[in-house]
Amino acid sequence: MKYVLVTGGVVSGLGKGITASSVGVLLQSCGLRVTCIKIDPYLNYDAGTISPYEHGEVFVLDDGSEVDLDLGNYERSLGVTLTRDNNITYGKILQSVARKERKGDYLGETVQIVPHVTDTIREWVERVAMIPVDGKEGPPDVCIIELGGTIGDNESRPFTDALSRLSHSVGSENFCVIHVTLVPVLSVLGEQKTKPTQYSVRDLRSLGLTPNIIACRSTKVLEENVKAKLSRFCYVPIQNILSLYDVHNIWHIPLLLKEHKADEAISKVLNLTGIAKEPSLEKWTSMVEFSDSLHIPVRIAIVGKYTDLSDAYLSVLKALFHASVAFRKKLVYDFVSSCDLENTTKNENPSAYEAAWKLLKDADGVLLPGGFGDRGIEGMILAAKYARENNIPFLGICLGMQIAVIEFSRSLLCLSNANSTEFKPETKHPCIIFMPEGSMTHMGGTMRLGSRRAYFQVKDSISARLYGNKEYVDERHRHRYEVNPDMVASLEKAGLSFAAKDETGKRMEIVEVPSHPFFIGTQFHPEYKSRPGKVSPLFLGLIAASCGELEAVLNQVSIHKDNQPMVLGNGKGVDPNNDFCNGTNKKSQTHLV
Repeated sequence: MKYVLVTGGVVSGLGKGITASSVGVLLQSCGLRVTCIKIDPYLNYDAGTISPYEHGEVFVLDDGSEVDLDLGNYERSLGVTLTRDNNITYGKILQSVARKERKGDYLGETVQIVPHVTDTIREWVERVAMIPVDGKEGPPDVCIIELGGTIGDNESRPFTDALSRLSHSVGSENFCVIHVTLVPVLSVLGEQKTKPTQYSVRDLRSLGLTPNIIACRSTKVLEENVKAKLSRFCYVPIQNILSLYDVHNIWHIPLLLKEHKADEAISKVLNLTGIAKEPSLEKWTSMVEFSDSLHIPVRIAIVGKYTDLSDAYLSVLKALFHASVAFRKKLVYDFVSSCDLENTTKNENPSAYEAAWKLLKDADGVLLPGGFGDRGIEGMILAAKYARENNIPFLGICLGMQIAVIEFSRSLLCLSNANSTEFKPETKHPCIIFMPEGSMTHMGGTMRLGSRRAYFQVKDSISARLYGNKEYVDERHRHRYEVNPDMVASLEKAGLSFAAKDETGKRMEIVEVPSHPFFIGTQFHPEYKSRPGKVSPLFLGLIAASCGELEAVLNQVSIHKDNQPMVLGNGKGVDPNNDFCNGTNKKSQTHLV
């Protein structure tokens, strides 16, 4: 097994995940089979109970595991299906060690960080690296390991020690270290400074890891004298100093790596000569050129609770982007804080209130994503009401679907106090209730998680047609509240259609308003399985409806019933196995998400 370790230095947020994904794309283009492991040094067992403001969105895998958002990047970019074991946390490691100690595996020993914890980490990596994730038989050729955090962090030390021991046990010809650092420019001098990278490399070496390649993040192309200086003081060949400068579309990063001959550098370190082919990125290049050429905009308002950090909705943004590219449109999205739509904000901050409503009213389509807690809920209800009453295309996901049901109950059933028991436990009209099998005492891993099957009940519904008139679909879930089955008959009588249900027929999966051009809510998260060239049907429907061309998509879906990639217009497609698209923290952004 060949290993590529991606570490980060100087500051966090440099794009280790982007670098790891891009390296994976490059190695795949060389004919190699690739798997990925993300290491998160925090004590949480998984990402499920962490606020989106802490680490961005929680990504959900088919097996129901709640993992770091970088695993979503890996799945999208490499076209693989990962499992819970591909995300290692310190919490998982400590639990494993404690379980072994209680079982007696360490009988007679004093259990310590070294060697017991570090050996557990190393053994975990070696075991998972051998598991195929691309649907083929046999182990992968290369395992890419991303170490979260920044070199020098105290919580990372057991992992750096374990990885150092792994590098020595497998040999230098099987272990390549790529260190991602920052080369800042002081505005006063206008000079690219190398000292932070030098110190970071020194810290890395002190932990027993020697960088083979340094990937330098900078605002502009790295100057040749700067590369020479880094090579001289970091003891890394100058051809292995890579300039990963800011680009207008980060889909260009794999092309940058190829331009800098990163494949040759990795091949030389890992002795892949004769195994790895010349990189073939023609499909990737055409995808980049195609996405860069889009200029006709489609504007989507994302009304949510965590709009100050776009990474909280990373998969939603990617799914919107995939759909807009497939529909040959340039995505423009606006984050609208649901709190700013409420009357409280109108009284306390009129300018924010007016700005939020302007963004909502200027949008071609509205999307309500998932979330938890009662903050901003009334604003989301107002957004759903506005979209429904004004025939604005609407897609509600998880909480967004529940919001749509609450709004419909209030407006069409005249139940002014209708609510979810999550927000108002004592409500007289609970149209959203806690799932019977859920835990009231434990929060972690107790939701309805992972891939579940939804059966279509209304064959001519928009959602059924978008999915190619299939009998059922498998989508990923993450929720602990659901539509109250006791209210379904009343809601249907008032004009709400439950287009899909679970296998019991008692759990609502898709809701639609048939009298509306496009008003759909899903209990599942369709964004988790969206891929470029194999977009989520519901996101494609939202984009098409927002452009006033839904019928064209529905007609094409009837031809492509196997739900294969569709691109309207000139027929140029995108590679269904590759995606390299990452969020920013701006309130409004174009398609570069």
